[in-house]
Amino acid sequence: MPLDNLSHLAAFSAVARLASFRKAGEELSLSTSAVSYAIRNLEERLGVNLFNRTTRSVALTDAGQRLAERLQPVLHDLGDALDEMNHFRGAAAGTLRINTSRAASYLLLMPMAARFLAAYPDIRLEIGEDDSFVDIVGSGYDAGVRLLEAVPEDMVAVPIGPPLRSVVVASPGYLQGREPPQHPADLMHHECIRYRFPSGRYFKWAFTKDGETLEFDFPGRIALSDVHAEVRAATDGIGIGYVPENYVTAQLAAGTLVRLLDDWCQTIPGFMLYYPKQRRVSSALRAFIDMARQ
Repeated sequence: MPLDNLSHLAAFSAVARLASFRKAGEELSLSTSAVSYAIRNLEERLGVNLFNRTTRSVALTDAGQRLAERLQPVLHDLGDALDEMNHFRGAAAGTLRINTSRAASYLLLMPMAARFLAAYPDIRLEIGEDDSFVDIVGSGYDAGVRLLEAVPEDMVAVPIGPPLRSVVVASPGYLQGREPPQHPADLMHHECIRYRFPSGRYFKWAFTKDGETLEFDFPGRIALSDVHAEVRAATDGIGIGYVPENYVTAQLAAGTLVRLLDDWCQTIPGFMLYYPKQRRVSSALRAFIDMARQ
């Protein structure tokens, strides 16, 4: 296959996945016009339109969808073949693309990013943050990071990072004149700050004590989709929050937030890094897993 054909197919795959000529160009380090030229040249060679284009959107045609489906595993296999050469050069290298929840990015990935890139100068790391479910294969990622309950069954899941603990917190101002909850059910009579997933589902608060496990979706007049915003709302006295402990270390130390129901708050396994069972682990991904498990 001529090399220009391969580069045009790579450009097509990026546009198909990102639904944007501009974003595809950024990913491939090409100008938008260069990506457009590659797609136009490919369409002329094939004699079919691959995309329906408007000033506001880019969508695959039926022919484009079929080509994208056939091309995806081929490009992955090609990437694996090239990555195998890293074993001969004795150092991990290549591009590692990881999709992660925002919490996992904040608590785990970003704290280790500088150390990882310093240890492996030939690796390029791309982190995509998204709290909704993401098909990592279809979206072009090498791996994902989520809690175990969110990992698809057909994936290999590797524990990384320490156990996690969520805590119930409120500001002294909110508690002034209110009876602090003594049991999780008491939260039904309080303003609770709810977390809403992109799917529209609300996060349920889970508690465990003396072998008893409870799970609630508490009422509240405010719902947010960012943990940092939840912490700010709790600090401002809007209501009671239920957040990962690591997010409120400074506030607890300063006394701007206080713990509630601490003996009911549970520790759960940490984040899982997952990837397709049938895909060989690249040297870059193996290096990342090894460091994260430390």
